Amino acid sequence: MCCCVLGQDTSPSLPLVLLLTLVNVWWWSEGLPAKLINGGIAGLIGVTCVFPIDLAKTRLQNQQNGSRLYTSMSDCLIKTIRSEGYFGMYRGAAVNLTLVTPEKAIKLAANDFFRHHLSKDGKLTLFKEMLAGCGAGTCQVIVTTPMEMLKIQLQDAGRIAAQRKLMPETVAAGSVETKSPTAMQLTRQLLREKGIAGLYKGLGATLLRDVPFSIIYFPLFANLNNFGKRGIEGPAPFYVSFISGCLAGSTAAVAVNPVDVIKTRLQSLNRGSTEDTYSGVTDCISKIMRNEGPAAFLKGAYCRALVIAPLFGIAQVVYFLGVGEFLLSFLPKKDN
Repeated sequence: MCCCVLGQDTSPSLPLVLLLTLVNVWWWSEGLPAKLINGGIAGLIGVTCVFPIDLAKTRLQNQQNGSRLYTSMSDCLIKTIRSEGYFGMYRGAAVNLTLVTPEKAIKLAANDFFRHHLSKDGKLTLFKEMLAGCGAGTCQVIVTTPMEMLKIQLQDAGRIAAQRKLMPETVAAGSVETKSPTAMQLTRQLLREKGIAGLYKGLGATLLRDVPFSIIYFPLFANLNNFGKRGIEGPAPFYVSFISGCLAGSTAAVAVNPVDVIKTRLQSLNRGSTEDTYSGVTDCISKIMRNEGPAAFLKGAYCRALVIAPLFGIAQVVYFLGVGEFLLSFLPKKDN
């Protein structure tokens, strides 16, 4: 699946192959195939439902003072449809749909794995719940970073094109790209110019976002889910899992939004001549504070909450309903 995006060169996919191999060895006896299916189905459904909002989030976060094209999420989506058509709202969706399966599967399965091995007599302290979330967030970035690196370029291409049309003076000198590149073209260009490091630009910022997100999300979800099933034996009802996933996801999303703004800025390759460029996390923070003020770190926060809430609500429902287990039950079982 990874090769669809990474092209013919197999070396960029080596870390993912090694990770999945280790995961397979460790977790096969604990139902990894079902977890992969659950995470994949949840990711595909969620991305399809909320991707236009995610596109608006990326474009709003990348706007800087003096080059604002959109005033709000709805304004962004309306202008996108007018200038790029309905499917313009799904720029970059193919990358997400390709890589969201391993990303969500790794995230959910890793959290399950760490919770299992950190628990004592089936119980976890809050600290160990946070530790399990930390492990899950760390594992997922091996897929998340290149996925979002490519997705952001495709999502923001429409904003750059609109700038060139409405404000040609804001286009950086020497920038002659007139047609939006495909994910394959971007991948080949990054690998040719910068090697595997090109796909992992913003890795540090991604870790700074996803690790705290998981530390907040997974313990909060587990406790909300347990609270909602008081007096009920077995798994929580699907609506409890959905509401818990939505509440925990939106809370964690807003909490880490400042880092998401930084990550989006660092991973954006194309900018107008009046827009700042950044050499790293600290440089990005200082320039945003100096030129745009603290409020800039909240750009796209409500969009991100609207994306993450249903995304993780759906994920947890699929996960807890055991869709993967149900599908695998039709396969013939091996004789011992």
